[in-house]
Amino acid sequence: MRTPLVLLFASNNANKIAEIQAAIGKTIEVISLKQANIEIDIPEPFERIEENASIKSKTIHALTKQNCFSEDTGLEVESLHGEPGVKSARYAGEDKSFDKNIAKLLTKLANNPNRKARFRTVISLIYNEQEYMFEGICEGVITQEPIGKGGFGYDSVFIPNGSIRSFAEMSMKEKNKFSHRRIAADKLVVFLNQASSTT
Repeated sequence: MRTPLVLLFASNNANKIAEIQAAIGKTIEVISLKQANIEIDIPEPFERIEENASIKSKTIHALTKQNCFSEDTGLEVESLHGEPGVKSARYAGEDKSFDKNIAKLLTKLANNPNRKARFRTVISLIYNEQEYMFEGICEGVITQEPIGKGGFGYDSVFIPNGSIRSFAEMSMKEKNKFSHRRIAADKLVVFLNQASSTT
């Protein structure tokens, strides 16, 4: 049985770490910054998700010289011209309050009939000194009010296409059938399996 590949994840967000590990499975062991005893708050100053993902992985690689990856995710609402997008975590302020972010989003949408939205995740991997990027997109709609108690972020106001339930009403296993993070993680795993089999 092959020993799992250990990969440093440039995050201390417990929810993201759990989702990524569940999406990746047992072939790769994900190590958080906390587990690696790295205390750092990496700024996300850019206007594109790809750039913010990239700066996080490059910063951790510069510190550790290890293979590592990061991800950045945004909720993009069609009728709001892509908002909150790259500012999803700080949409209503620097305190990163999920409740405030959701309240602002629903207030801006009001009774707009166009509720189309998508979650977009970009993973930046630094592997053998090279950077690779993997994207995952989940299309869906924004609800009129929060539904469900699970998940995090905007999960309670997002219903993916093909479901009648919000992400916040789903188990991790159910969410992974639709998840943007899972789609990006699957691409990461395929790449790493191919790369490790040739080295």
